[in-house]
Amino acid sequence: MSTKVEVIYAPDSSTTVERPVFLSRVPGGFPSPADDYLEGKLDLNQYLVKHPAATFFVRVTGDSMTGAGIHSGDLLIVDRSLEPKDGNVVIASVDGELTVKRLFLRHGKLVLLPDNDQYQPIEVSGETAFEVWGVVTHVIHEL
Repeated sequence: MSTKVEVIYAPDSSTTVERPVFLSRVPGGFPSPADDYLEGKLDLNQYLVKHPAATFFVRVTGDSMTGAGIHSGDLLIVDRSLEPKDGNVVIASVDGELTVKRLFLRHGKLVLLPDNDQYQPIEVSGETAFEVWGVVTHVIHEL
């Protein structure tokens, strides 16, 4: 199934949840007790949402973007204030249907590319009702 937007959420910046950030980098385990000093606190809203008024979250369904690390059920952070550029992963409306694809401009043609070889690119022609809703900046998924 092509990757599509399942649900759209607005960010709630009225709350903060700060978590500790350790100075040491962790190769695969928990920080050493010798490194038990903190760099500070991290609020994920501040770290992940650069333009709160222009940011929204979407939950996606489908597997056409697995090569970009986007899987069915993932939550995407989307920024409407960013200018879409060649190669960006975007949320786009194509003939009234929201989809998640990589934006490419090739030989004067606008193309939406899946990141899964089992799916075909979508060429955006003059007859296509098309609009970029925003640029995907982060993906959140469970391991």
